Amino acid sequence: MTSSVHEAAVLAMRLCAWLALLSAIFVPLEHWCGIHGQGARPGEVRRDLAYYFLSSLAPGILLAAPTALLAIAGRHMMPEAWLAAMRGLPGAARMGLAFLVAETGFYWGHRLSHMLPWLWRFHSLHHSSERMQFLANTRTHPVDMLVTRLFGLAPLYVLGLAGPTAAGSSAPALLLVLGTFWGFFIHANLRWRLGPLEWLVTTPAFHHWHHSRHEHINRNYAANLPFLDRVFGTHYLPRHWPGDYGTDTPHADTLAGQLLDPLGPKPGRPDEAHS
Repeated sequence: MTSSVHEAAVLAMRLCAWLALLSAIFVPLEHWCGIHGQGARPGEVRRDLAYYFLSSLAPGILLAAPTALLAIAGRHMMPEAWLAAMRGLPGAARMGLAFLVAETGFYWGHRLSHMLPWLWRFHSLHHSSERMQFLANTRTHPVDMLVTRLFGLAPLYVLGLAGPTAAGSSAPALLLVLGTFWGFFIHANLRWRLGPLEWLVTTPAFHHWHHSRHEHINRNYAANLPFLDRVFGTHYLPRHWPGDYGTDTPHADTLAGQLLDPLGPKPGRPDEAHS
């Protein structure tokens, strides 16, 4: 009991420290380099802070059992020669392959969350932010988070790129940490354009178009690698910025309602989720 309380206290302190660090980085940057009129409303900030803690705690709880089962399935499904080849890859090559495989999975998990009405009812919550700022990254329903992350992580476990006995089994944790930090950056209210780097990595401009209310909400699904959108025909990055953010799908005003409503019998309205 004492050990559990201590672990919970340590985790809470760690989350508060990360929040303080993220705020120290992004609050001044958004103030100095933000798009005019895109600052978050106080009520949204309070709700997104609640989602920050929920989104930080939920993955470890929700993903533990599925990833363990996937690791076992991978050891039985894949030939030993394949698993040995994965174990024999140099560390950098193995991590690079894991990154590419996971990003492709994240892309399709994200895209299907727009295409399928029963997934959109959960994912639409993430699109409910009408003003972009770094904490909008955390506004995610736990079911949406579970689905999208499993799309990215499942191939790693099945292919032997992650798991208790896999060399480089730290890949999922590292990918999630790096991806989470980058997620705060691409959601931030920053008017920066990064020139040629926009061909290599996702940026605020790239992801802001994905959060546009209508025209291009079904574009720019990639979490980190925009070339995936080029390959699959969903890339869009003009020189100007979106004029309107959010979604026409209705959501409750309360945190409890936002979490519980998608679980009800009435399907969500995937107004924008057609392609």
